[in-house]
Amino acid sequence: MTQGMDGRSGAADAASRQVKRRGRIGLFLPYVLLAIVVLGWSGAWFWIRGRAEGEMDAWLAREAAAGRTWTCQDRSLTGFPFRLELRCAAVTLSRSDGSFRLGPATAVAQIYQPRLVLFESQGPFHVEQGGLTGDASWSALQGSFHGAAEGFTRASLVVDGPKVTVAGAEPQPISVAGRHLEIHARPSPARFESDGAVDVNLQLAEAAIPALDTLTGGNAPVDASLDATLDRATVLGTGALPKELEKWRRAGGLLQIAALSLAKGDQRIQARGQVALDEAHRPTGQIDLRAAGVDALIGNVVGQRFGSKEGALVGQLVGGLLGLGRGAPRAADQAQTPGASGPPLKPLPPLKLVDGQVLFSGFPIPNVRVPPLY
Repeated sequence: MTQGMDGRSGAADAASRQVKRRGRIGLFLPYVLLAIVVLGWSGAWFWIRGRAEGEMDAWLAREAAAGRTWTCQDRSLTGFPFRLELRCAAVTLSRSDGSFRLGPATAVAQIYQPRLVLFESQGPFHVEQGGLTGDASWSALQGSFHGAAEGFTRASLVVDGPKVTVAGAEPQPISVAGRHLEIHARPSPARFESDGAVDVNLQLAEAAIPALDTLTGGNAPVDASLDATLDRATVLGTGALPKELEKWRRAGGLLQIAALSLAKGDQRIQARGQVALDEAHRPTGQIDLRAAGVDALIGNVVGQRFGSKEGALVGQLVGGLLGLGRGAPRAADQAQTPGASGPPLKPLPPLKLVDGQVLFSGFPIPNVRVPPLY
């Protein structure tokens, strides 16, 4: 009987030890599983990183074979554990028709959303194209690109304090500085698949443009906005600019301007129309205009042919006939343009680009020619 009791006691002790052992396993099991997840995630991240580096190297090799040499100086790919962060001390491109260089830049993509890439750069940017040399700088620049299986869904660029200069331009160098610039692009919902159309929106705030100051006779800052659609945009690539533009022209490329707005002090212009490239590689098309307060501008343009004094007189006369002067708007006109802070916009004769000439109301603007783009 004692042996039976000892047997039951031994069995109870064994069962107790098993329960304690299971308890200890249950205590450490979450940590074991966590370690397995961490090791698995780490392995997956390094695999994704290796694949990304391999795809970048393959793309760089294809571009080099096509005559376009890209360089990411001091390239690093970090961001463990939840993102991929590509850093370059400088980004350069060299090809037969020119080159560019961009200062320190960073591109970031989250592991769980790899098609959304965020981009920023300290600048500056330097480009050489043919006889032109351009430089750009800014106080802050950020961009984003949301890719998709058939291209992209949205691309954006936001710049604070942009400053751009272009040397070698005719008849004088170009200089533009502004407070804020935004550019957004997306596939045109109804026409991307059929026409390769991309919608573009641009906003430029408080820009100083010396060449425009000379033309308008004032130094007020410029506010500009553009809504346009670029047909056949999908044929454009990273090749030499003349080659890409010619591909676009032959494909029936067209820039459709839905709304262009320029405001400079009391002078305001709104435009819409279409522009393409002719066989001589010059812009061709028609722009419909509405404007207010531009009699001085018309006078400056006309003065190039008839002299400044006569030009100012003709400008005032034309502006008066078209209702474009700076006088106070009539109550009836003001009622037609709610919220207007100046003279209401009036329609102007269309501006036509034909055979390298700029025609206003059917007459060529003196001393103004549109050269071939390539």
